[in-house]
Amino acid sequence: MQRTLTQTPRIFHVNWFRRDSDGNFLWPGFSENMRVLKWIVDRSHGRAYGRETPIGYVPRYEDIDWKGLEFAKSQFDELQAFDRAAWKSEVLGHEELFIELHDHLPPEVIYERELLICRL
Repeated sequence: MQRTLTQTPRIFHVNWFRRDSDGNFLWPGFSENMRVLKWIVDRSHGRAYGRETPIGYVPRYEDIDWKGLEFAKSQFDELQAFDRAAWKSEVLGHEELFIELHDHLPPEVIYERELLICRL
């Protein structure tokens, strides 16, 4: 698809449902989603920064507008924690699916997956 577009869309992934060790949601609730969505819009327009990880850029604590919400940096750090082993296990677990779909996938998809595995 990138070959036919002059500008490709940015893709963002948000996991609102991460839980702590007690089973409680780490994100304070759906009413707070606009804080992250604002970062996404600002990031798409070059008005916000992020921290680079093997899976892409994630917001830093100071990149989110926390006005009106008490959400400690330690809570945010737990929410943004990156578990390299878990990600690697997840991506490698897709091997059978990629083998099954191999003939129907653009080579770029397979290449990007391989790059992700190398970064992990």
